[in-house]
Amino acid sequence: MAFHFLRRRGWPSTAIVPRPATALILTSRAGSPALMKGNAMTKQQGVWKHEDTVLILIDYQKEMFDTVRSETPANLIDLNVRLMIKAAKAFKVPIILSTVGVEMGVNHPTRQSILDELPGIQIIDRTSMNAWEDVAFREAVAKTGRKRLIFGALYTEICLAFPVVDALAVGHDVMFVVDAVGGLSQLAHRTAVDRLTHAGAVPNTAFALVTELFRDWATPHANAARTLLKEYSIEAQALVSA
Repeated sequence: MAFHFLRRRGWPSTAIVPRPATALILTSRAGSPALMKGNAMTKQQGVWKHEDTVLILIDYQKEMFDTVRSETPANLIDLNVRLMIKAAKAFKVPIILSTVGVEMGVNHPTRQSILDELPGIQIIDRTSMNAWEDVAFREAVAKTGRKRLIFGALYTEICLAFPVVDALAVGHDVMFVVDAVGGLSQLAHRTAVDRLTHAGAVPNTAFALVTELFRDWATPHANAARTLLKEYSIEAQALVSA
């Protein structure tokens, strides 16, 4: 980022205004402006709407919860995942749940507190750490007919990062919920967040995601959102106070 100095009426003489050093404004074939920085194009995605999205939850299992060592503690990750599930159900957003290594006898199933929010859901168990390499998983995503994918997974640097970059590569818009994921270390988690953001995925937080998906307190979804956000706030405060 380069800086230049401006002296204008009303501006202090030492005002510093950022000016991108490497950004080039180009025009696409369709005639719309596109911002290029290096080799990466930033995509103007706008706000996310519940009608366009799928919630994808990957590997919320005992083995992963027990070894999360990044900024959001396991119990808060659990709470944030449950908030997303409740919002998805209220807004009629499809939910895909996947595990790894359960049928092989390597790992435990999805954490019970999360499963309790998803009675009757069909769980896609895999052998690959990259869910996108699993045919049944990709077919489940395609079956929704939706192109905007909201991901949560453990760990950030593995079972979140791998399918996110692959989903981006085939044209999906991807959001990931930073306080509903976690890594084996803070460094691993933050490095993965940087990797995914650089690749074009959109970071968000659970509470902000819920408000973004409905946005207007006068919509039919507002009452349900008000209730679940209030319940979430009470439980979150109890966790902090414990």
